[in-house]
Amino acid sequence: MQDIVDRIVADDRDGQIARTLLYPYLNHAATMFGSGYATAADIDAGMKFGCGYPVGPLTLIDALGAGTVVKGLRELHQRTGDPLHEPAPVLVEHAAGEGSFSEGPDAAAEAPQVRRPVAKVGVVGTGTMASGIVEVFAKSGYDVVFVGRGEQKVQGVLDRIAKSLDKAVARGKLDEDGKAAVLARLTGATEREALGDVDLVVEAIAEDLDIKLQLFTDLDRICKPGAILATTTSSLSIAQCAEVTSRPADVIGMHFFNPAPVMKLVEVVTTEQTADDVDETVRALCIATGKHPVSCGDRAGFIVNALLFPYLNDAVRLHEAEGTSLEEIDDAMKATGLPMGPFELLDVVGNDVSLAIQQTLVGAFGHDGWTPAPTLEKLVADGKLGRKTKEGFHRY
Repeated sequence: MQDIVDRIVADDRDGQIARTLLYPYLNHAATMFGSGYATAADIDAGMKFGCGYPVGPLTLIDALGAGTVVKGLRELHQRTGDPLHEPAPVLVEHAAGEGSFSEGPDAAAEAPQVRRPVAKVGVVGTGTMASGIVEVFAKSGYDVVFVGRGEQKVQGVLDRIAKSLDKAVARGKLDEDGKAAVLARLTGATEREALGDVDLVVEAIAEDLDIKLQLFTDLDRICKPGAILATTTSSLSIAQCAEVTSRPADVIGMHFFNPAPVMKLVEVVTTEQTADDVDETVRALCIATGKHPVSCGDRAGFIVNALLFPYLNDAVRLHEAEGTSLEEIDDAMKATGLPMGPFELLDVVGNDVSLAIQQTLVGAFGHDGWTPAPTLEKLVADGKLGRKTKEGFHRY
């Protein structure tokens, strides 16, 4: 931790870059906490398990000292005039000696319990995310019914999971009997009616609201009373999905991160109508499948995307404003312990995906300072989307 702090406060160009990009990110995390949207522990866990960061933002504020962050933000605000650079009230309070983020009650929270018994899980979708979710539940001992559009799609899920299990066997993490047991728990189907007796259904279909609304209308008709209906959406309204059902209390968000079998984080997203026992059961199921749940409300970006993408956009703007090279910015941020530089990460995520998320955040929160950087918009317009097109901010 001290090495990270030393890198950030260093009186050199790397330190200047790190402070320019990290202080607004830390300020945003403090604002999120101060608003009551999520706990300090969940915000920190979100960025650690969702992005691979070595330390969560609120713990990093405590390590740097809230006073140091406030001073840096005020200097930044003087240069930019951006309201987003005004220190959050909770940061100013902490700087005045009124507590630290790590002293909250989060760690003392009781472990969630399964309040609605779940033995059989349904998954809708056959893409990478859906296949990963099927694998996660089956490996944890749950019978899983998954639904795809046609036998070829269904077989693709089985093939993908079998390949993943073969790799686990080759690494000595699973034996052939274990592989056979996992595969025996899987049932593929091409009709949604096969979900009639599941206790929990997780949808992982196209990120299109109209398509999801049609699905939730079907699930409301098909699924038994008391079944939990979950969506893996990363950007769409869960409340709108709930509204087309006769059971909005049973609808919740389970935002897995890709690849689902590897990534530990699940953002558990509740609406104002989500029942407490549904929320607690889903969090308990996450733990039972080896995942780390974090709780948040139904608004754009949830925890991780809302904190990550403005930082990535700020990196592009820094490059545009000062002519600092992509490599210099990437290297400066990796020196603070981040697993990737911002431009490397943008290219991995996909610049089109990043632009869409940033536009969603601006639409939801209205912060002018989050307006997508022109360079990001141009790369997308030119079809330079990152690794998937072999060119983005970098060439591959």
